[in-house]
Amino acid sequence: MMVMMMMMSFIERCLICCALVFMSLSSPALCSSADSIASCLIRHNVSNFTTFPATENEPTQYYELLNSSIHNLRFSGPAVPKPVVIIFPDSVEQLKSSVVCCREGGWEIRVRCGGHSYEGTSWVATDGAPFVVIDMMNLNQVRVDLDTETAWVEGGATLGETYCAIAEASDVHGFSAGSCPTVGVGGHISGGGFGLLSRKYGLAADNVVDALLVDSRGQLLDRKAMGEDVFWAIRGGGGGLWGIIYAWKIKLLAVPRKVTSFIVSRPGTKHQVAKLVDKWQHIAPNLEDDFYISAFVGAGLPEMKITGISATFKGFFLGPRTEAASLMNRGFPELGIGEEDCEEMSWIESILFFSGLGDGCSVSDLKNRFIDYKYFKAKSDYVRSPISLSGILEALDTLEAEPKGYVILDPYGGIMRSISGESIAFPHREGNLFTIQYLVEWHEDDNEGRDGYLKWIRRFHDFMAPHVSSGPRAAYINYMDLDLGVMGLIDHSAGNDDAVEVARAWGDKYFLGNYDRLVRAKTKIDPLNVFRNQQGIPPMPPGGSAGAGRLDVAK
Repeated sequence: MMVMMMMMSFIERCLICCALVFMSLSSPALCSSADSIASCLIRHNVSNFTTFPATENEPTQYYELLNSSIHNLRFSGPAVPKPVVIIFPDSVEQLKSSVVCCREGGWEIRVRCGGHSYEGTSWVATDGAPFVVIDMMNLNQVRVDLDTETAWVEGGATLGETYCAIAEASDVHGFSAGSCPTVGVGGHISGGGFGLLSRKYGLAADNVVDALLVDSRGQLLDRKAMGEDVFWAIRGGGGGLWGIIYAWKIKLLAVPRKVTSFIVSRPGTKHQVAKLVDKWQHIAPNLEDDFYISAFVGAGLPEMKITGISATFKGFFLGPRTEAASLMNRGFPELGIGEEDCEEMSWIESILFFSGLGDGCSVSDLKNRFIDYKYFKAKSDYVRSPISLSGILEALDTLEAEPKGYVILDPYGGIMRSISGESIAFPHREGNLFTIQYLVEWHEDDNEGRDGYLKWIRRFHDFMAPHVSSGPRAAYINYMDLDLGVMGLIDHSAGNDDAVEVARAWGDKYFLGNYDRLVRAKTKIDPLNVFRNQQGIPPMPPGGSAGAGRLDVAK
């Protein structure tokens, strides 16, 4: 049906295997489904799609296209459920028609923007129903308007593409979002979007002024048409649940022509590293909002080419390096930052500096969306009171036992303290000192040990319970963790009375007091729960009431 895109080397290595499993996966029912939706798409002038099974003359194309944007390879194997069709809309009209065709045949919809879903929810459905993936990669245009200091960013653009477009238009504007350039804008902003500028300007979602959403009926809605309740929900309420974000209208943010960046690693004994991390947790959340400094802690940080227990600190400052070094030496002298450790650069060069792309890469490489494929599992926490030194030492014992595991500590504070937890759906604001992202990563040749890696990170997360937020123990939706619970086999379309309470298991952790308001917004925009995943927010059943007897936060 179509020819497009460069394929990754790891995909090429898997093609023989994919071809072998193809015959076992194929079935008359799937073929019939594929033919039916293909007819609908062609009838609506949508030709850029590929069906399962692959045609005889293009036996590998389906798998190439499916795997091209799977950044967590835990969800790329032959045992993982596969979509009946993968659609790559080239226009908003094709996007709308794709939704209509999915609804016409009763297929479940998964929406993929960058393919960074931590649990594969943007390309996998696990409830046994036939499903379709709508991949947004061709809808990736960024239109910058310096007169209004805004930009329209299509949902399939990556952060790298967005940053480059802004930098090409202006050297004194930027945007507050994450540091990984291959992440898709559609999902990243939907979950909040924390990054280097967030202590200064808030989250990516805090800086959205309008949006264009394709709803479950295939209608294109702007902010006014969707209503303020839905506009509130799509900013931080999670991706793939409300419709499909065709485009975000974002505010451009002021940055100086020169910023300062540094990455310094401090290996040592466990006690030495623990003392540094302890000092960091008291300093980083309280620095002026022009300064961001995170900590990566582990016993084998491959990105930094370090073995043995260590802490690596990544610093970013909206100003000259002399001032950055001076601030560090006054507030964090134990780190030993000198001017020689700091580099002045443009804002877009700082994006490259922290991107992890490696030496020899240029700013233009930020536009490459087909990189960074690995197996990983992640979990998250919010910390509201400093962790004791003994707690840090015990955490380092756990990290020392698994060199493939590490944690990323991101500081809050700054403007994050003053933005209301109810201003958008993302609630984690005042009182949070920092987030913990727990990660364990491995490669294909280590995949036989995956069960051990998963057990390790779950034990680590359990151990940290006394040191982190509670009542509920909070988590970040963009670091989705299916260990918190899944919807299972509840009949969503029937409006099962239990669905809202089942989803509260993770909804309260991701969204705190905003969960019930999100349920009401979901009921308004998608009452039949067309857009869902394993950890979605269900609508209220007919005649039901979310959070009955609870505080009404929708007023």
